[in-house]
Amino acid sequence: MTAAHNVPDILSQEFAENPYPTYRALRESGELVWHEATQSYLVSRYEDVARVFKDKESLFTTDNYAWQAEPVHGKTLLQMSGREHATRRALVAPAFRGNELREKVVPVIERNARDLIDGFRRTGSVDLVSGFASHFPITVIADMFGLDRSGQQHIGGWYRAFVAFTGNLSGDPECAAAGARAQAEFAAYMLPVIGERRGHLGDDLLSALCTAEVDGVSMSDEDIKAFCSLLLTAGAETTDKAIAGLFANLLAHPEQLEAVRKDRGLIDRAFAETLRYSPPVHMIMRQAGTDVPMSGGTIPAGSTVTCLIGAANRDPERYAAPDRFDILRDDLTATTAFSAAADHLAFALGRHFCVGALLAKAEVEIATNQLLDAMPDMRPADGYDPAEQGVFTRGPKSVRVEFTPTVG
Repeated sequence: MTAAHNVPDILSQEFAENPYPTYRALRESGELVWHEATQSYLVSRYEDVARVFKDKESLFTTDNYAWQAEPVHGKTLLQMSGREHATRRALVAPAFRGNELREKVVPVIERNARDLIDGFRRTGSVDLVSGFASHFPITVIADMFGLDRSGQQHIGGWYRAFVAFTGNLSGDPECAAAGARAQAEFAAYMLPVIGERRGHLGDDLLSALCTAEVDGVSMSDEDIKAFCSLLLTAGAETTDKAIAGLFANLLAHPEQLEAVRKDRGLIDRAFAETLRYSPPVHMIMRQAGTDVPMSGGTIPAGSTVTCLIGAANRDPERYAAPDRFDILRDDLTATTAFSAAADHLAFALGRHFCVGALLAKAEVEIATNQLLDAMPDMRPADGYDPAEQGVFTRGPKSVRVEFTPTVG
């Protein structure tokens, strides 16, 4: 075990501007690196990160979420284990797969994408971040819950505070206080809605959660509120950045953009490669349940482990030419990219594989199709600068494009 000497710190401005040289240096160091500021061990190689995600719960737990997420969400799937985790996942998972997803959620996604695009299709230009991606998943999730649109502005502010709290690696007290305020306000908003929904069930996700039961176990109002809070944070932030990142990557590779425009069956490949090349979530933490030997050293029991997904997904030991964006690469399997058998690490792996992966896939597919239909000659606008921002989560700050407006 060693400290990271002569490597830009993961909380530095240099890292925030471009983390990939640091990721390369960490992978190549051959040592298990201790990061003092976050009090965690940095794991950067594909093989090691995949092992942390897939190993038995006795080796790597999600106990870190007790301090990283529970203060703003309450107790959620993230930190549960064993039978409790299996039961709670079985309660919520049906809403995100199969007929429920196709029949109830897909129409909601299609409508929200169309409504947002209608707002700019006649203008000839749009910032795909501020004009589409940052709103789209929030409106989808709010509609899935059956929430009044008037609350969406507040929901957006709350979710951004939750995301900031979860990724507050530097321990900023103002960020922590904002997260606590958002938690209280979100609970004050959601709990009465959940109570009212129990008495007036509808055809929405909240109603489904109110009535879900597995092996005699159902969800309390607090359980449902916690899951809604988690879905807003994990679902909106990742889909927002995935859509922006996908288009930024395609615009940087015009031949690949043209290939996707002509063959929409390539959207899944473009999304999977975006998740590998520029994942929305760059870091996920775990906690060692016992002393665990890893390449380069041993992680002591009780220690926090920061899994650097952004580094692992560009490990040359796993991917050929990993710093090249290539939707046709043959070492990434698009057909399993949105399941627990994925060979990228953007959704984690194993028992805590993202429960909303198929929802994200549906959102990105539908949004990409509709955006390409509305802007078949999409091109970078003057002053185009898709520079990424963020450390824990990361994506383009802006993706400004021009196109021939729809007439009529």
